[in-house]
Formats: sequence, C-alpha cells, structure tokens
Amino acid sequence: MPYIQIDAVPSLDSPFLAALLVSALLLTWLLARRRSMSAARKAEEALDTVQAWPPQAVRVLTLPERRAYDTLHKALPGRLVLAQVPLARFISVPTRNSYSDWLTRVGRLSADLLVCDHSSRVIAVIDIQSADDSARSQRRHARMTEVLRAAGIAVHHWNADALPSVGEARALFIPEGEEPAMTAGGKALLPVPEMREMLAAGDEAAAATPQFDPVSSAYFDDLDAVPSQRSA
Repeated sequence: MPYIQIDAVPSLDSPFLAALLVSALLLTWLLARRRSMSAARKAEEALDTVQAWPPQAVRVLTLPERRAYDTLHKALPGRLVLAQVPLARFISVPTRNSYSDWLTRVGRLSADLLVCDHSSRVIAVIDIQSADDSARSQRRHARMTEVLRAAGIAVHHWNADALPSVGEARALFIPEGEEPAMTAGGKALLPVPEMREMLAAGDEAAAATPQFDPVSSAYFDDLDAVPSQRSA
C-alpha cells in the first residue's frame, strides 16, 4: 500500500491574527457607521423645515455696524453701501479646483460693509473688528482680508469702539478737491456730511444751555379783555 505523506499546515502567527482581527473590526465599524449616517440623513430629510427649525427674525447688523453704516451713508451720498454681503456674491474664482471647498474656506464669509459705485462695482470693504474678538474670529478676518486684497479690493479695518467721523470716512474715498457727486438730474450733491456734523454739534450745545419754559397759555386769563368797537 503506497504511503502518502501529508505536509503539516503552517500555523498562523500571532501578529497576523491580530492584524486580521483589527481589519475585521474596522470594516465592521465602517459599515455600521455608514448605515447610521444613512439612517440619520433619511431622518433629517423627513423633518419639516419650519417645525424642526422654528425661524426667528433677528437684526442684520450689530450696533457698531449700524453706526458705521450711517457714517458711510452720510459721508458718501453718491455711493452704494451694502451690508453683510458674502464673498461668493462679489468674488469669482476659477473652478479648476473644488469650488465647494473654496466656499467652505472663505466663500461663505461676509463683508461687514461693502462700498460700491453707482453701477454696483466694488470699491472697498469695511471690516469692523472688536477687541473682544476670539482668536478664531481674528483668523477668519485675516483670511478674508488676504482674499480681498488678492482680488484688488481695498480693505479698511475699523475699530468698533472708535469709529471714524463722517469727515474722516469721506476722506478715505473722496480725495480733497475731487468733483462732488452728481444726482440723476445732473445736479451736484452738496457736501452735507460736514453740515450735519455742525448741526449736531449745535444741537448738543443748545441742549447743554439752560432752557426757559414757554409762556403758559393761562398767563392772559387775568387780563381784562378790551371790548370791541362796533360801528353804528
């Protein structure tokens, strides 16, 4: 009877078994995570937009931003001033790389105030910063400033606690001696910002001086009325 020799099955070493076990556990975890994310996505899609996220209207601008807007509106009567405009609304980038990635990085950041000419062409961006801004907020401001300047857009950083005056804001955009802005009818706009500042200063001075009460309407009640003369 022929003799058949059977080689012994090589034993699996411990490192190989450990790697196989880790791979199996990782694959199981990935499959479970994918199923969980799919279920969560379906659950979110089934939610009602209004009922799941009750909307509430809030202010568009903070108090420093509103004051800065008023300053620009008075200083630049011939300019268009817009607020909280996303960078993706007025900056175009090539799409050879992922556009969604660019949106995530800076495209969704908003310029606090946007100064444009009468044809809505961007002139400058006003970036309002506060001493209370976090380090993350400062990094966002720096990243946005880098993108804006690379696009050839001037960026002016204003301190929320020390905003410029109307005259100072006007000097940033309208050089001394430049022709005044024109209305649609071809008439020159008067430099009213400085006049408004003067009137405001006068109002403050008037409020600081003593005010006399007006004469009461009952003052003449005790006087004898002069009888009227009627012709016969």
